Amino acid sequence: MSGSKIALLGAIAGFTIFLGLPIGRLRTPMPRVRALLNAAATGILLFLLWDVLAHAWEPVDGALGDHHYASAAGNGLVMGVCLGIGLVGLVYFDRWVARRSAARSAGAAGPGAAVAPAAAAGWRSKTGELALLIAVGIGLHNFAEGLAIGQSAASNEIALATVLVIGFALHNATEGFGIVAPLAGDIDAEGNTRRPSWGFLLAMALIGGGPTFLGTWVGHGFTSEAVSVAFLTLAAGSIIYVVCQLIGMASRANRMDLLALGVLIGLLAGFATDAIVTAGGV
Repeated sequence: MSGSKIALLGAIAGFTIFLGLPIGRLRTPMPRVRALLNAAATGILLFLLWDVLAHAWEPVDGALGDHHYASAAGNGLVMGVCLGIGLVGLVYFDRWVARRSAARSAGAAGPGAAVAPAAAAGWRSKTGELALLIAVGIGLHNFAEGLAIGQSAASNEIALATVLVIGFALHNATEGFGIVAPLAGDIDAEGNTRRPSWGFLLAMALIGGGPTFLGTWVGHGFTSEAVSVAFLTLAAGSIIYVVCQLIGMASRANRMDLLALGVLIGLLAGFATDAIVTAGGV
């Protein structure tokens, strides 16, 4: 299969992430609906966390079973380092963004300074930053998925590559919803609705879904177990950080019933879409 056709497969798998974007522009705050959406996003991310760690651990587990201890130690080291970078790195990235936002606000304040309306502020909020972090984590995960598509096609396993495209496309549809769920019905301190622009939503989709295309192209060119493990565990670290943030938001809403229901919905959605890949014998 030609490189252009391989790239097209990756683009198809990543494109479906756009399907969930309109949820982020819901006008009505609806606190209970928003709490349920955030909880469902948490469930989707918990599924992805299990999925990426299981796939990242496979090379280590296989090497240990074959008594290839050097390979197991090498991939295990990659896992540990990248998991730490993905998790701890985002903590410092979040602090850096918060400092920049505070400095920007302080610089803009003063006599005669114009106050931007909430609608114009758009995504420049805690929920907008959270959506960005979710998109980054999902993008790292999707790059690893793209590697799997590209490597399968490069090995002339076209049937496997096709099944992977279908499964990942379904997954990405739910991941798009997970990115924008925190933005749905967002309000500022004055109670005004904050709606993200279509440009911001498009950027989030490209960050989250675009790496599927890139991974497919890279995976068609060469295979690297260590690279795949690295991106999977980078994704896992970032997902853990985001899940902690979402659970913190849920605890402030004080609706454990909605949290439990939403997490269940998200987990079931993740397993249901993953069943497509499993049915293909992957």
